[in-house]
This record gives sequence, C-alpha cells and structure tokens, in this order.
Amino acid sequence: MKKSIKIRLVGNFMLVIIITVLILEVVLLNGIKQYYYKNVEDILANQIQFSTDFYSRYFSSSSLEDIIIDDIDVFWQQTTAEVQIINLDGKLLMDSLGVSYEDPIETPDVLKAKEGKKGVWIGNVEYDSVPVMSVALPLKTHGETIGIIRLISSLGETNKVINSISNLLLIMGLIVVSISGMVSLFLANSIVRPLREVTKVAEKMADGQLKVRSNKKVDDEIGKLSDTLNYMAEELIKKEQIKNDFISSISHELRTPLTSIKGWAITLKSEDLKDNQLVMDGLDIIEKESDRLTQMVEELLDFSRFVSGRIKLEKEEFDIKNTLELIRKQLKPRTKSNNIEFIVNYDENLSNIIADENRIKQVLINLLDNAFKFTPDGGRVELKVYKENESIIIKVEDNGCGISKEDLPNVKEKFYKGKNSKSHSGIGLSICDEIVKLHEGTMEIESEVNQGTIVTICLPLKEDIG
Repeated sequence: MKKSIKIRLVGNFMLVIIITVLILEVVLLNGIKQYYYKNVEDILANQIQFSTDFYSRYFSSSSLEDIIIDDIDVFWQQTTAEVQIINLDGKLLMDSLGVSYEDPIETPDVLKAKEGKKGVWIGNVEYDSVPVMSVALPLKTHGETIGIIRLISSLGETNKVINSISNLLLIMGLIVVSISGMVSLFLANSIVRPLREVTKVAEKMADGQLKVRSNKKVDDEIGKLSDTLNYMAEELIKKEQIKNDFISSISHELRTPLTSIKGWAITLKSEDLKDNQLVMDGLDIIEKESDRLTQMVEELLDFSRFVSGRIKLEKEEFDIKNTLELIRKQLKPRTKSNNIEFIVNYDENLSNIIADENRIKQVLINLLDNAFKFTPDGGRVELKVYKENESIIIKVEDNGCGISKEDLPNVKEKFYKGKNSKSHSGIGLSICDEIVKLHEGTMEIESEVNQGTIVTICLPLKEDIG
C-alpha cells in the first residue's frame, strides 16, 4: 500500500520532533539529576570538611579510640547525616546509627580517602531500601592519615524531587509533541492541498478537458508546476486546433473528387461494356471503394464538428420502436449475406423519448456495423432496448472476436485503431461516445477475446425538449 505525501510529511516531521524532544528530555533529566546530586555532595563535603578541620585543630593529639570513647559526639554535631569512623584497615570503629560490619569497608570513597583525597560514592546499603551517597575524607595528625571519617546521606527525598521534575518534563514533552503534531498536519496540508488541486487539474487535462486551468497561489515549485500545466494545455489546444482544421479542410477537399470518381464509375457502368468483364469488375471496385472513402470522409467531418463544438442536437419526441424497426429492415440484407443471426429485442411498452433521432440512429448503425464487422459467419448479434428506472438502456451484444485487455481502455479514444486489421479510421466509437455525452448519457464497453463484446448505452429520459 502506497503512503500519501501527507502521511510521509507528518511522519517525518513527528520523527524529527520526537527525537529532538527525547534528546532534550534525556539531557535535561541528566542535568537535573547531576545538579541535585552535586548539591547533596557539596553539603556533605562542607560538613565533613568542618569535622576534619575541627579534629585537626582540637583533637589531633588524641587517638581515634580515645575520641570515640570520650568525645564521639563532636563528629555528628554539625550534620544530620550518618557518620562513620573507619581505621586504615577499613574496619568500622563507630557508626552514628549503630550499624556494624564484619568485613572491612572497601567502597570507592573509602579507598579514595585512604589515598588522602576526598572520595564520593553512590550506591545501596543493606539497611536502607533507597540509594545513598557517601563522602569520605582522611583524618590526619601532623600530616599523617590515621583514619577516615565518612558521612552517608539517603537519596530518597532527592530522588523524589528528581522524579517529580521528570514527570513534569515528560508531561511537557507530550504536550510539545501533541502541539507539534497539529502544527505538522497544518504544514503538511499547506503542501499537500495545492498538490491535490494541481493533480485534479492534471487528471482533467488527461481526460481531454484542456480548457481547465490551475490557479497559481504561491510563487514556489508548486506554482511553477501550475504554470507548466497551463502552458502545456494551451500548447495542446493549439496543436489540437491545427489538427482539427487540417482534418476539416482535407475532408472537404476529398468530397469533390470522390463524388466525381463515383459518378464516372456509375456512368461508365451504364455504357455497353458488359462484354469486358475486367472493366466491369474494376468499375464495381471503384464504386464500392468510393462509397467506403466517402463514409470515412463523412466520419472525419462529423468528428471535426464534434471536437470544435459546432454540432447542435435537434431534439424532438419520437418513437424509438419505429427507429429500431427501420434499423432491422435496413441491416437485414447485410446480415443474411454475412450469415449472421441478427436479433432486435425491445419492450413493447417503451415510451417515446426526447432526443436527436438521426444521431441516435447514427450511433446504433455504427455500433451494429462494428458488431457485424468483428463477428464471423454463423455468429450472433443482438440489439436490446429496455427501460430501467428513469433511463433507456440500449445494448449491442455480439459473440465475435472481442477486444483485448490492452486495447479495451483506449477504444473510445480518437483515432485509436487497436491491433485488429479490420479497424478503419478509429473514430467511429469516439463519435458515438460524443453523441451519447451530448445526450447526457454514458457508453460502456465490456469485452473478452474470443468471447464477444457488449456495448451498453444509458440515456436519461427527458420530460420536455431541451
């Protein structure tokens, strides 16, 4: 299934927006987390620095064991965090919460403090369900490290704040994506709508409506496309007019010599030339071919009038049953000579219709002529007429050679002859289609190779002459 330009545009816009929002969310959340964790670290660092300075100033002459026994509260007076005193072997000497460890403490912050530097660690402890942050500094006497002081603070409240901000940013991100989605639809429509309008105009031009024009709204690539389509239509109209003028002119020029040729053929046949069979046969051929060429010239003239809009229907009320009977009598001799079964069926209660009788008769004879032409000896051709709803339905059905799938969509086009060698000018069906359209009707063709062809004409019933 092909995706429309609108879907692709909106999809691409949304992909860029979502990726951008996600990147910003990740960067902001990481920055916020680092900011709050850094604040906790700075507070612990200030507090532990105060404790180490206090120890160095007033208790450097005392051992850690003595201080723990006599003045242990000096280490946690300035903080609410958990305080631990650890010796250089990693053994916990004192914990303000009463926590005890059997194994030496070897977290990264403690190891860093052993090296005489400030150590920071974030992780989980056994006695708390939330992560903690610890900061450790060495306790020194006369420049020599004798132990480690460690402050531990829970990150539970900090993480709650961070999660609240994360949820807020997530909601804001969803709002941004939603608004951007609506803006993307608007932007996509601003591109797709002019394209649809240009496409509709192009489809009408392809259907032969060369007088339609594309309205240029913006001087951009789509506007240039509109100008190109309009220019193309004007050029096609010019070339079509040149072709029609040529057809009309050459058709008129051909009528006079064809009339003369046929006239002389008839005149010569009336002379006493019966003994010369070759001459008589030649004159018969000349007369028949003159008739055939005259019919083609008349079709060309009709075609020229139709395309130039010079044909006007002479509508009047008439009994279509009489017309069908006249066509039956007119074509009966031909069907007998071709050994074709010709059937005319119509409802006896058919009402009179309002149309151009001569043009309707022209359409029927043309369609039946095609049916006879492409139906072999022993074949069958049926003309069926009946009323359906508020329309007259005319069907011409044969069991002839049929039309190939490749040719079928084009048989009503002007001068399209297809692959069948029996096709002549290629405008007969085009003229029929034009006459039916002038009557506000439709003409549909169904066909299968070696099965036959069905031509269906639908003419709306009129209550008065238009």
